[in-house]
Amino acid sequence: MTEENRKPTPEEKAKAAAEAMAKAKAAKEAKEAAAKAEAEVEAPAEASAETPSPSASKPISEMTPEEKAAAKKAAAAEAIAKAKAAKEAESQAEAPAPAASKPISEMTPEEKAAAKKAAAAEALAKAKAAKEAKEAAAQGSDAGAAGGDAETQAKAAAAAKAKAAAAAAAKAKAARDAAAQGGDSGDDADAKAKAAAAAKAKAAAAAAAKAKAAQAGGAGAAEADESQPKEPSKNQPYLDKYVARIKEAFGAEVIEASYINELAKEVPTLVIQNERWHDVALFLKEDEQLAFDYLSDLHGVDYEDRLEVYYHFYSYKNRQSLAVKVKTGREQSSVASVMDIWSGANWNERETYDLLGIYFPGHGDLRRILLPDDWVGHPLRKDYVQYDEEV
Repeated sequence: MTEENRKPTPEEKAKAAAEAMAKAKAAKEAKEAAAKAEAEVEAPAEASAETPSPSASKPISEMTPEEKAAAKKAAAAEAIAKAKAAKEAESQAEAPAPAASKPISEMTPEEKAAAKKAAAAEALAKAKAAKEAKEAAAQGSDAGAAGGDAETQAKAAAAAKAKAAAAAAAKAKAARDAAAQGGDSGDDADAKAKAAAAAKAKAAAAAAAKAKAAQAGGAGAAEADESQPKEPSKNQPYLDKYVARIKEAFGAEVIEASYINELAKEVPTLVIQNERWHDVALFLKEDEQLAFDYLSDLHGVDYEDRLEVYYHFYSYKNRQSLAVKVKTGREQSSVASVMDIWSGANWNERETYDLLGIYFPGHGDLRRILLPDDWVGHPLRKDYVQYDEEV
């Protein structure tokens, strides 16, 4: 590999960074020299006073055209001299500078990287400040040569100088922060980890407190709901109507219970005496105020201590529903058939007889509908024992 193509070693990079820092220092001195030249250029009358001139002590407004031209020429010559001095200072800054106080060989990789980064940032800041100072000096010399107002020139120069100083300070601070970043990275990582853990713990505690408050609020709401009476169902008037009509026709004892079934769309429900069921069923269909002309459902249920037959009726005339339950014992179970009132009860009563063993006296063809006629027992009863274990 040739000398031109090889990559610089870390020591050479650090040496270059140190040289850049030295150049930046020289640039700072050049900036100060340029600022001094700018201050001197801002007052053309004072500059011309250094060179013997018959009109130096006169205000510009009182000068003759010849005196003004002489003052302008003297100010321009002074500005050129100052600019030349600033240029020479910059050329000196480019010369090699002595190495850093600490040998590069003794630096750690982190220190070398930080030194390089800091030197580059400082050199950039100083070069920018020097450029701004030179531009300000050039503007000041032009203004002096033009014979402008001395006070306005002083204000402009002061503003430019303050701006350059602020920029240099900001760049220097950024360089220091970058240099210190290598050593503080571990501490920052630990601090961030601790802060994250604390935030996580705080969030968990807040969530637990919120859940506890919600649980307490839910319990309080439940107690409040229990203490307040429930609003009556929208179907309560219908249930009152059915009860009143049946009691009027058969007496109060025929109805064993009446309620709104909240688990079944709030349907009005009646429990009718088994012995009076057929008469009540006929009344439910033929009464003009009730007119339950459609039997939509019929099935049996085993509650272990009893069997029940459940009926669901609908009135197309009144667009109202009614549920009726009729109880019977487990031994010699029997409920009067309503096949003669609603013919659709035919297969439903046969299925209930087949699977639960409830007899329906008055049915015209009561026989099994799902199982063979010689099947032993009724499979939907909870005490059912399979007769043939191989089946």
